[in-house]
Order: sequence, then C-alpha cells, then structure tokens
Amino acid sequence: MSDLETLREAALAYPDAAEDFPWGEWVVKVRGKIFAFLNQDDDGPVVTLKLRASHGEAMTMPFVTPTGYNLGRAGWVTARFATGEHLPVGMLKAWIDESYRLVAPKTLVKKLDA
Repeated sequence: MSDLETLREAALAYPDAAEDFPWGEWVVKVRGKIFAFLNQDDDGPVVTLKLRASHGEAMTMPFVTPTGYNLGRAGWVTARFATGEHLPVGMLKAWIDESYRLVAPKTLVKKLDA
C-alpha cells in the first residue's frame, strides 16, 4: 500500500467521512465540507489540509506552501512530495486529524474524544 493510500484510509476512518472527486481532485469530506485533498500529480503526492495549531511549524518545512485560491489565508497548507519519496505519514495523519477537527461539526468531534 502506498503512503497516499495509507493517508486515504486514515482520513476515511473518521466519523461521517466520505470521498468525493470535485474539480478532478480526490478529497475527503465530512458532512459535505472538505477536510483533506489527497492527490497524485505528475511530480508526486500532494496533500492539502487545514491547520491551526500546526500551521506555523508546517510553514517552516521546505515541502509546504500556503494553498492557492485564497485558501492559504484560511489556514490551508499544501505539502508536495517527489514521486517515490516516502511521506512523513505519522505527521500527515496528525495533520489530517487536526484538519478534521477544524472542519467537522462539534458533535462529531465529541465522538472522537469520548
């Protein structure tokens, strides 16, 4: 299983998480709101997530940039990796968790903490 597939499975394990394919992108949503973009482009894997607590640290990493389309102003970051590069799966799973908690309704977040 690829690192991107591992992240996909992790994202889909959250309450009410579902995959969708808007704009030709692979995304994971919670109740209709995107919390993760998990894609493969010509250069390699691309992961886009909404961060708050980890945002400052993420922005110091050479593979992370603010997300375009004005999403960067709302805390979204994009991590780009080279084809064949091993992704920092543990860190990205933590970021998926943070993104989910920022986007999901509070009732679903409470289920995680129960």
